[in-house]
Amino acid sequence: MKVVVCVNHVPDTETKIKVAPDNVSIDKTGVNFMMSPYDEIAVEEGLRIRDKFKGEVIAISLGGEQNKETLRKALAMGVDKVLLLKDEGVRDSFAVAKGLAEEIKPLAPDIILFGKQSIDYDDAQVGTMVGEMLGLPSVAVVVKLDIQEGKVVCQREIEGGHETVETKLPAVFMAQKGLNEPRYPTLKGIMAAKSKPIEVKPAPAAEAHVETVQLRKPPAKNPGRILGTDKSAVPELIRLLHEEAKVI
Repeated sequence: MKVVVCVNHVPDTETKIKVAPDNVSIDKTGVNFMMSPYDEIAVEEGLRIRDKFKGEVIAISLGGEQNKETLRKALAMGVDKVLLLKDEGVRDSFAVAKGLAEEIKPLAPDIILFGKQSIDYDDAQVGTMVGEMLGLPSVAVVVKLDIQEGKVVCQREIEGGHETVETKLPAVFMAQKGLNEPRYPTLKGIMAAKSKPIEVKPAPAAEAHVETVQLRKPPAKNPGRILGTDKSAVPELIRLLHEEAKVI
């Protein structure tokens, strides 16, 4: 069983993001980066599939030199090989998916795993587009993955419950929280990852379909007002909700 897991290198969830002077990118000064948390779930699922069915897990990341840090994390968790599709530029989701799909196609994996979304742009598009470009079925927000003989039965999260779907391999799956609990890299794994090779290739060229025109922070919220402490304030509250907030 050959499994490919696509991982992204994103700002730490606790990082306070600042817009760079060019107004189209973030200021990376002092920003800590990490593997996208949903991608950790995808890596863990790939490792569990390999351990059950034998084979190999290959982690691929498309981005700059800094993405090697995330690939080292994948190695420390236990993947067999890693590949960096290097591109120091900025790509939209289509261009990322195109680059990944072109590299994945000749590998002919049985399973391709993504996190349900990357926590930087949160658009949740790349995995589905890779599936479309490769002509493979794809299942998003997967919370259970049961590989049976000749088919895969999945549970995916939908509003208000779960949906059970069935497909055949090869296929693409996007992992949601609850699919598993990612393992922590062991000290032995971390030390071994430092000496393992990271294959680097130029990312396949792809035309972007979206241009970032401007990044800006949302406006600061107006301070709250206390209109009173008893029922006498209710008429004024209703008036303000109607005339100023315009919510009633």
